[in-house]
Amino acid sequence: MSPSLAGRLSTVLTEDAEVVVELERRKSRFLTVLRRTPTLEDAQALVDRLRREHHTARHHCSAWVIGPSQELRRGNDDGEPSGTAGAPMLEALTHATTMDGRQDLTDVTAVVVRWFGGTLLGAGGLVSAYSDSVVAAVEQAHAHGLLRRRRRLRQVSLPAPVAVVGRWENELRAAGVTVMSTEYSTEYSTEYSTDATARLSLAVDDTAQDREDLEARLAQLSSGRPCLQEDGHIWVEQRP
Repeated sequence: MSPSLAGRLSTVLTEDAEVVVELERRKSRFLTVLRRTPTLEDAQALVDRLRREHHTARHHCSAWVIGPSQELRRGNDDGEPSGTAGAPMLEALTHATTMDGRQDLTDVTAVVVRWFGGTLLGAGGLVSAYSDSVVAAVEQAHAHGLLRRRRRLRQVSLPAPVAVVGRWENELRAAGVTVMSTEYSTEYSTEYSTDATARLSLAVDDTAQDREDLEARLAQLSSGRPCLQEDGHIWVEQRP
């Protein structure tokens, strides 16, 4: 993914989606669960839950990637030879191709539960099995439409005279600006000499250029310098 998009654009699983796939290698059974986990606590809770549900299994290996730029990463071998489970699982998550050729899947945890089938797979066999399990789960999520593009938007608000707020809203929407809401108030406004005012809540892509473009458009609408107020950021999810 382009560095300019890092932290502003990513791919996540849909809320509450739980992808389950199963593979078998030389009689060893590998059950993989893939789930959206926005926090470390969510990731650990998934691992703990599956450990309880499948307590007869020998291994409950896991990997998670969390954060807008995949900042938090971890793989756990859970008793398998070092580097044969957690690392290949983590590699499969961070290099999973999602949409438009990007590798930006995040806020996700994969847990692979293994029941030993009596035949040793060797280091290479384990790496292949754990990697393939996670790849299969991501592919299934993609095939079933369970991936969402997530974009970070900058949220701002500004006052507007009630007499023109409807026109402003329509023109902003036509220009591709996201209008989150319009609130009305009878309190006196220092920005406009009227007792009845409205406040538009807007969202645009989180770049300096988009902010400048919005300010220029609002200056044209208001015939002056708009009094924008920063309201932080929001994340908007869209279908791929």
